[in-house]
Amino acid sequence: MSRSYKKTPIVGTTTAETEKSAKRIWHKQLRHETKQLIKSSHNDPELLEDVTFPDEKEVSSVWVMPKDGKKYIGQWLRNNMNFFRKMMGK
Repeated sequence: MSRSYKKTPIVGTTTAETEKSAKRIWHKQLRHETKQLIKSSHNDPELLEDVTFPDEKEVSSVWVMPKDGKKYIGQWLRNNMNFFRKMMGK
């Protein structure tokens, strides 16, 4: 694996390394709201049939996460390949 490389050169458009903490908060909020709906129906199956559970997009937005989106850098890498080869000493 020491010579492996990223096959598709797509990167996040930010300085954030990961969205792990934001995703934890997002999914925790989703689970919380779902549990609240189940508790409000008192676990009655007939009442649960009418309940619509929240969608992921209702709980959070991808725009508030650390990474805003992704960018394809394939052409940029091809244009600057000689620079990287000089830096790596090859």
